[in-house]
Amino acid sequence: MRWTVLTLICCTWTAHGLIRIPLRRMLSVRTQLRASNRLEVFMRDHQPDVFNRRYAQCYPPGIPSLRLGKSSERLYNFMDAQYYGLISLGTPQQNFTVVFDTGSSDLWVPSSYCVSEACGMHHKFKAFESSTFNHDGRMFGIHYGKGHMLGIMGREILKIGPLTVQNQEFGESVYEPGFVFVMAKFDGVLGLAYPSLAEELGTPVFDSIMNQKSVDQPIFSFYLSKSKLPRDPGGELLLGGMDEALYSGPINWNPVTLKGYWQIKMSSIQVQGALTFCPHGCQAIIDTGTSLIIGPTRDILALQQLIGATPTSIGEYLIDCARLSSLPQVTIMLNGVEYVLTAESYVRREMMGDHEICFSGFQAEDLPSSTDPLWILGDVFLSDYYSIYDRGQDRVGFAKHDQCLSV
Repeated sequence: MRWTVLTLICCTWTAHGLIRIPLRRMLSVRTQLRASNRLEVFMRDHQPDVFNRRYAQCYPPGIPSLRLGKSSERLYNFMDAQYYGLISLGTPQQNFTVVFDTGSSDLWVPSSYCVSEACGMHHKFKAFESSTFNHDGRMFGIHYGKGHMLGIMGREILKIGPLTVQNQEFGESVYEPGFVFVMAKFDGVLGLAYPSLAEELGTPVFDSIMNQKSVDQPIFSFYLSKSKLPRDPGGELLLGGMDEALYSGPINWNPVTLKGYWQIKMSSIQVQGALTFCPHGCQAIIDTGTSLIIGPTRDILALQQLIGATPTSIGEYLIDCARLSSLPQVTIMLNGVEYVLTAESYVRREMMGDHEICFSGFQAEDLPSSTDPLWILGDVFLSDYYSIYDRGQDRVGFAKHDQCLSV
């Protein structure tokens, strides 16, 4: 895949010590399948693979069928992943497009020895062409629904923009299950969550960056653009701090409640005064690897009714595009601050030929938790608010976007 270099014009201020990684917004697997009239068949035949997601850390102890072990994938929803960036591995450099994912901690890319159809559609790492590759000797397996991704471990020079990470542990996948990886526009995943989610694959990339003192502050931040125009930037990942030119107003900081995911306390969700969900508080995972807002089935079904969404045969919810201006606001309360989402934020618009179709950006899924009910705040939320991830003080910050990122 050709990588298009994106630049800042409107936001001309340059932050000292920040490593800027341009992000590109691409069509999700779900959107591609829908455009080719294959989504309904795919969802019927592959639904267990797509929706059998693994949140191993959240499962209560003592349930053998749910104790997945270190090799189980914790938090992915590749059907809806949209924001990708570029990295390179090896000497000379081999380029890969990856999901920068705050919902996981592992780095993996396809191997040249991979036998799966999906690997044939993507860039593959050729260890024998790199003079700096070190074989690790370990195998890894990551659980995805019905199947396992299998691979081998290695150590290599990693480059992210101008930043060089020495001796970075990563996985080379030799088998990738399921059709989702075939359709995906990304080659691999670079996880940015805590090390406890990556015990099998070793030191996460940002931990390596901190250990090598390659950034001034143990902080990274995301700007995710809402624009769908092909030439517009998809946003930026900034390593080493935040860029004040990309947001306005104060930062609202939220302490991490469990050091695995970027997990925080959510006070409540309200739909224009009509109904309040989790009035006594919930847990929320901040996840750049999915585009949706996900919550308990009972709450989400009630919320869908309040916004006038009607179910389809494959579990999606349709909304009349002509009614967007009259739909209620959804307010998320985090640490005493209200985050208001209008219909323009929580409704996903897609074209089917000459017709526009509108879908709800909320999805129901019951995620077992030993504490409060669990929600996931994906790009539906994060594309409205600048997000900051502080490993030094174990907190997540949000501020209002300054919508000026353009070509």
